[in-house]
Amino acid sequence: MKQAASPQFPAGAQPPAGPKYALRRFFTGVRDTANLMIGIPSYEAYCQHMAQRHPDLPVMSEAEFFRNRQEARYCGRNGGRCC
Repeated sequence: MKQAASPQFPAGAQPPAGPKYALRRFFTGVRDTANLMIGIPSYEAYCQHMAQRHPDLPVMSEAEFFRNRQEARYCGRNGGRCC
């Protein structure tokens, strides 16, 4: 079964083996899941998506990405609700 490439390792490259790295990957997955549950998307996943799907478009910096996601979540710059 082919394993999906992670943001840290390009396709075809194998992540380091061993219990230390397995534990790190586990907690990274837990952290990413918790962040998605509270509305904080992954910047690394965004960069990977942009490289694969939209290579001709510029990639936002991490600060711009965070600001963009906050504005999308809280309905714009004024902080008011749209509904």
